[in-house]
Amino acid sequence: MAIIEISSLHEPGIEVFSTLTEAQLRMELEPEKGLFIAESPKVIRVALDAGWEATALLCERKHLTGDAQDIVERVGDIPIYTGNREVLTQLTGYTLTRGVLCAMRRRPMPPVDEIVKEARRIVVIEAVTDTTNIGAIFRSAAALGIDAVLLTRDTCDPLNRRAVRVSMGSVFLVPWTWLDAPITSLHDYGFRTAAMALSDNSISLDDPRLAAEERLAIIMGTEGDGLPHQTIEEADYTVKIPMAHGVDSLNVAAAAAVAFWQLRV
Repeated sequence: MAIIEISSLHEPGIEVFSTLTEAQLRMELEPEKGLFIAESPKVIRVALDAGWEATALLCERKHLTGDAQDIVERVGDIPIYTGNREVLTQLTGYTLTRGVLCAMRRRPMPPVDEIVKEARRIVVIEAVTDTTNIGAIFRSAAALGIDAVLLTRDTCDPLNRRAVRVSMGSVFLVPWTWLDAPITSLHDYGFRTAAMALSDNSISLDDPRLAAEERLAIIMGTEGDGLPHQTIEEADYTVKIPMAHGVDSLNVAAAAAVAFWQLRV
């Protein structure tokens, strides 16, 4: 392994941790060369266990023989940049969670038919742009038995650094991909669709018809305006979560967790 002490904020090779934007890391035109950043030893371990490839490590000096020792031993012959907490905070612009960042290589996205082939419960995330909500939805999906996640292109990238961290690595545990076709195309795979939205014809989340569906796609919408009218109109069901005390709705991540639990199989 090559352990490199950071002596300058312009050290060659550390751009991936400092100056490259999320868009530059993704490399839209050449996604097979794209990268993402995993933060904290726990999240990095989940990614490595799931077979994701590390390309560089940034580690607070004390963690080389501490919290990240096993990671250092696992990642193989890649650059391992190190320094004290103050230097790394100055480099990245924020205080590292548990003092470790790992640059990892992106993978080609699987086609929709591949990840829904054996699925019975999936979630479609439409136009959700908050990274914290994306991470939280993935964490709930993994914990509560959702088989796959599909995202419309106007949704936040699940491999955004903060989304990965909030998910506690769950983005590496649940199959996911982008949905470029209309949501109604899921009918071709045998799914009925349930749009989570308030409307005059919404049925309750505990309606037995939902639980009886063999294959169900739960559609979650943006934090502010909810799902587009067309999505609601085209869904097989419009579903609401019963509320008390005059509360009209839940945060999208909280609503997703409730729906996943109620509709699990």
